[in-house]
Amino acid sequence: MSRTYIAIELRRLVAQRANFRCEYCLIFARDRLSGCHVDHIISLKHGGETTPENLAYACMFCNLNKGTDLGSIIWRTGELIRFFNPRRDQWKEHFNFEGAIIQTLTDIGEVTARIFQFNDPERILERQILMEANRYP
Repeated sequence: MSRTYIAIELRRLVAQRANFRCEYCLIFARDRLSGCHVDHIISLKHGGETTPENLAYACMFCNLNKGTDLGSIIWRTGELIRFFNPRRDQWKEHFNFEGAIIQTLTDIGEVTARIFQFNDPERILERQILMEANRYP
């Protein structure tokens, strides 16, 4: 069995724990044609393990934009900042909503929103449509 195999029981636990929504951008899996994936918060290549504590439920856009990265640079300070970690961070401490735009409150929120492209125009439009239908957040 490969190192990337995640047992169905573990996938189910991760999805249920997240209430079937992306733990990064908060979109429900049912509102994405591609659903959501089980993401290694700290990737295998960086020594992350396939354990409940290191797994998050992530939509395709958040998962693909994150890739195996752990964080990014805050350009105004030059400091390397880690990404939002749904196992140790509270979403509302790092982000809030201004309409369909996800605003950042911290450096962690800033690098996460930028790299994950939370506020790409198409993603904002998608959130607006879902908000109008009372399906987001």
